[in-house]
Amino acid sequence: MPKAKAPNNRTIDTSLEQGGDYLSRCRQVSLPVQDISQMENSIIWGDTFNTLPLLPPESVDLMIVDPPYNLTKQYDSGTFNRRKEEEYQKYTRSWMELAVPLLKTGGTIYVCCDWKSSLVIAPVLREFFTLRNRITWQREKGRGAQANWKNGMEDIWFATKGDGYTFCLDQVKLRRKVMAPYRAGGKPKDWVEDEEGNYRDTCPSNFWDDITVPFWSMPENTPHPTQKPEKLMAKLILASSRPGELVFDPFLGSGTTAVTAKKLGRKYLGIEASGQYCVWAQQRLEMAETQKEIQGYRNGIFWQRNSGK
Repeated sequence: MPKAKAPNNRTIDTSLEQGGDYLSRCRQVSLPVQDISQMENSIIWGDTFNTLPLLPPESVDLMIVDPPYNLTKQYDSGTFNRRKEEEYQKYTRSWMELAVPLLKTGGTIYVCCDWKSSLVIAPVLREFFTLRNRITWQREKGRGAQANWKNGMEDIWFATKGDGYTFCLDQVKLRRKVMAPYRAGGKPKDWVEDEEGNYRDTCPSNFWDDITVPFWSMPENTPHPTQKPEKLMAKLILASSRPGELVFDPFLGSGTTAVTAKKLGRKYLGIEASGQYCVWAQQRLEMAETQKEIQGYRNGIFWQRNSGK
């Protein structure tokens, strides 16, 4: 008999057997897709490497990729085994070669990685795209290490397919509390004073220390071993796409990219090999119909960790 959840445990853990209706909402692709509009706002249940060649070129505005890091990790669909550096480089190039044609000219790609896989991914990414920046975000938690520094950071490479790309700065400013406000003529200078307190909206840097990794009391949480936070994806989506544009994730996992895109008024498309993860993703998409909040993002502003809603 399964163990009863704690009252505040909101983890989405619907089993594959219980989630047949959710799984039936997924699409399967075996023939070339001529018009991407046929697949918009869908999850494709299938293998990324088999599916990517069947999708039409120049059809995606923003691509967010969270591939397996070069670590031995157990996923529902099987174990990804750590590889030699040259083998992981070959693996990276294999999915990237298939993904490149799908992105529109002027489109943006973000690739998630840890510090080790980052060293391998960047040179391959440069072969196909123009590198713009490397974002480093603080995980806030991680396993300790006896003979090394605890790994509490992850990277996201920001690259574009040519110039003329979208970057909406005003959509991703961070609201920071002003602790020692300066006044000029008795009025706030470069900061705001209202019912929210004293604050300043600042331009975002490429180091993000305001992210909370999903945990058991958060409604977005699932048992997926490498789930990314909705707030993290919201920053990427708001900065590099506009309402109504298509956001694509070829390694969708438990659905964070698709769910966040939906909440932010974008179209979405994802590919996921695991039926179990498809169930969680579809359940989260259903929840997003009525639960449109993104923790840490409110009224168009990203709040510092553990402040705001």
